[in-house]
Amino acid sequence: MLGQAAIAILLAMLAIAIPIAWAFVGAKKKGPAVPGAVYLFALLCLLVGGALFLVGLLRRRATEMAVTSKRVIVKTGIAERRTVEILLSRIESVAVDEPALGRLLGYGTVIVRGTGGTPEMFEKIYHPLEFREQVQRQIAGWAKPA
Repeated sequence: MLGQAAIAILLAMLAIAIPIAWAFVGAKKKGPAVPGAVYLFALLCLLVGGALFLVGLLRRRATEMAVTSKRVIVKTGIAERRTVEILLSRIESVAVDEPALGRLLGYGTVIVRGTGGTPEMFEKIYHPLEFREQVQRQIAGWAKPA
């Protein structure tokens, strides 16, 4: 979602900047006003950016994560649904991978490794350290104090 949102914002800024820059350069050269093709290109950038943003928003809305007293449940997907359930008693480790931009914006990848050694990766999780902490607290058998 974050990558798509960043690209959408970049395309929206491009859609605004192109006609303004064209008008500014045209005013210095005393040339014609902004041609229609420039407006069409700006509109195309805006539409593509909006579509990318909506796709990212749909993906985010279609992801459900829960940590219960017995298991970790992650459901992803809109048309094709993927559900992963891991019993807390079968979890060996929970690793968090945060890139530099992820640390700034608060997202990362959580890797849950079960007793079979099979890692389950959950990418672009919001506040991954908090998710890991919740899993570890449930494994330890105590809830977060109020």
